[in-house]
Amino acid sequence: MAADKKRGAQAVRDMVLSLVVIILAAGVIYLFVPHDEDDKSNPAVKTVGYGVELKSARRAAPYPVAAPVGLPKEWRATSVHYTADGPKGAAWHLGFMTPDNEYAAVEQGDGPRRTAYIEEVTQGARKTSATQRVGDEEWERWKGDKYDALVRPAGAESADGGDGGDDSRGGKDGDEGAAGGSREARHPVTVVTGTATFDQLATLAESLEAKRETVQTDTGRS
Repeated sequence: MAADKKRGAQAVRDMVLSLVVIILAAGVIYLFVPHDEDDKSNPAVKTVGYGVELKSARRAAPYPVAAPVGLPKEWRATSVHYTADGPKGAAWHLGFMTPDNEYAAVEQGDGPRRTAYIEEVTQGARKTSATQRVGDEEWERWKGDKYDALVRPAGAESADGGDGGDDSRGGKDGDEGAAGGSREARHPVTVVTGTATFDQLATLAESLEAKRETVQTDTGRS
């Protein structure tokens, strides 16, 4: 009887030890074998199209609206909106997720409170003494606890002749067919901000093309 109990206890111990070994082995496999949760595509983040919103904003905005051209496909647009008249003035937002799942956004606004606007869209970042070359321009570097930013000051395009009618790249602004001058051109501040690195922010900034769309009117031809 005692021998049977001893064999039973030994069997239980063997089962427990075997279970522990299996759990440890499974943990090692989980750590070192790629699995779905390590997928950098992060399927939980919804990708959005922004073509319609961009076209509408470029027709309505009093300034050339910026959006990327030629940005690598791994950059995914996640948010877009345009506000015609608010505390920030006419405000354009286009948000992206970088290939390594960092956030980067294009923000434009032509409101009167420039510094307050930049601090709001950058989650409290502050201007530094450093600048970063983007195309043929120097953008201001802003740093913050949440977001960093590259800032192209309002009116910088005036030095480029950017409201002269041509499309432009690398942060230069253009004005395409401003409905015969019926829409007054205003100079926004352009901010590229997020959790992305400064190099990634510069990649987005350099890809920007800013322009306005023609507003079609009835010419009354018979």
